[in-house]
Amino acid sequence: MKLHTFKIGGVHPAENKVAAGKPIVTLPLPAEVVLPVAQHIGAPAKPVVKKGDKVKRGDRVAEAGGFVSAHIHTPISGTVVKIDVARTPQGMPVEAIFIKSDEADREADAAAIAGLTPARSDAEVKALDGKAIIDLIKEAGIVGLGGATFPTHVKLMPPPGSKAEVVIINAVECEPCLSCDDMLMRENAPEIVKGVGLLMKAAGVGKGVIAIENNKPEAIAIMTDAVASSGISGLEVMPMKVKYPQGGEKQLIEAVTGREVPSGGLPIATGAIVQNVATAYAVYRAVYFNEPILDRVLTIHTGDDGKNLRVALGTILADIVDTDDYEKIILGGPMMGRTASTLQTPMIKGTSGILLDKRYAHRREMEPCIRCGACVTACPMGLEPYLISTLSRLKEYDEAENEKIANCIECGSCNYACPASRPILDFIRVGKGKVMAAIRARAAAAKS
Repeated sequence: MKLHTFKIGGVHPAENKVAAGKPIVTLPLPAEVVLPVAQHIGAPAKPVVKKGDKVKRGDRVAEAGGFVSAHIHTPISGTVVKIDVARTPQGMPVEAIFIKSDEADREADAAAIAGLTPARSDAEVKALDGKAIIDLIKEAGIVGLGGATFPTHVKLMPPPGSKAEVVIINAVECEPCLSCDDMLMRENAPEIVKGVGLLMKAAGVGKGVIAIENNKPEAIAIMTDAVASSGISGLEVMPMKVKYPQGGEKQLIEAVTGREVPSGGLPIATGAIVQNVATAYAVYRAVYFNEPILDRVLTIHTGDDGKNLRVALGTILADIVDTDDYEKIILGGPMMGRTASTLQTPMIKGTSGILLDKRYAHRREMEPCIRCGACVTACPMGLEPYLISTLSRLKEYDEAENEKIANCIECGSCNYACPASRPILDFIRVGKGKVMAAIRARAAAAKS
C-alpha cells in the first residue's frame, strides 16, 4: 500500500497518543458558560443579546462581524448575566458573553438533548443545492476545528477566478498526544462521511479525499468501510505516511495532489479545499439536525494517562481537568500548542487538547548555534529558520520578509530538530507578526 507524504523536511517526534482507543465521554453541561466573541480567524462576532436576556440552547448570541467571521451560539439555556471582559489562556482581555442556567434551564436542556431528532431526511438533504448547504454551515457558525478556526463557509466560496477540484479532509492528526479526531472517526464514521459528501456538494467538486496517517489503522478501516457503503462517488480514504507536519494544509495538499501552494498564494490556487474531519462531522450535524457548533471533542493528556471528552463551548478549562498535578499548561499539542498561564479561562472552538504532561514542561538549556543546518533540513517550507530567527531577534524585519518569513507555518519542526535547543520559532513568531502587520498596512494604504 502506497503511503503519501510531502517531499521537503519534516520530523518524527514521539507520538505519545495514550488516549488513542479510549471512547469519547460527554461531560455534563456546565451551569455557566463564558463565550468569547473571538473564537475564529477574522473579525470578532458582535453580541446580539444583552444583560438579563433569556436564551435557549442553540440560540445565536453573537453574529458574524464581517465576511470572514462566524456566529456564536450558546450551548446552555439560561440568562445573560453580563457582557464583560474575559481572559484568554495567555491572559489577554477579550469581550465575552456570560450565561448562567438554573435548575429549570438544565432540565429543559436535558429534555431537548434526549429528544433531538433530525430536522431533515436523507431525501430532503439530497434536494439541497450547494448554496443552501453553505448557508446552513454559515448559520451554524462552523469553523475549522483542527485549530486554525477559519470560517468554513468562506473556504467554500473561492474568490473569482479560482475553482475547486477536490475537497481534502484533514484526518491526519499528526500532532503528538492528541487523539480526538482518531476517536471521532472510530465512533462516527458514517456521519462524517455524510458531512464530507455535503462539503463536496457545497464546493461543487466530484472528488474527495479523506487523508489519515497510517498510525490509525482502526480509523482507516472504519472510514474505508463507511465510504464504501455511502454511495458517494469520487470519495476515497488515502493512508498517509507518519511524518510531522503531515497535517499542515500546504503539506497535505502536496501529499495528496502533488501540487504546491505558491508562495504568498492561497491553497485554492491548487484546486484544493482542505477541511478538518471534525469540521465535516459538524457540517453533518448542522445540515441534518440544524445544530450549530455547541461543543467539540478534545483530548486531555496528563502524561501516562489521557482521555477524549466532548465538552460544551464556554466551559471553564479548570472544570474539565481533574488534576492539579502539573507544571505547565499547553493548549493543543506539544509541537504547535500554545502555553497557557491559567485554566480559569473558557474552552473555545479551536481548543483541541489540554496537555499537562511534565515531560513537556521544561525546555533544555539553550546553547550556542553550532551551524549544523538541522533546522533547515527539518523545515517543511524550505526556509532557513536559523536565519529568519536571527533577523527577527535583531529586528531586521525587512530582511526577514525578503527571506520569506511569511511562509512559515509555525509547525515547530525547527525547534524540535535543533540540537542546541535554540528557541528558533519563538523569535520567528515575533518577526512574522511584525512582517504580517506591515504587509496588511501596505495593502490598506494601497486601497485608500
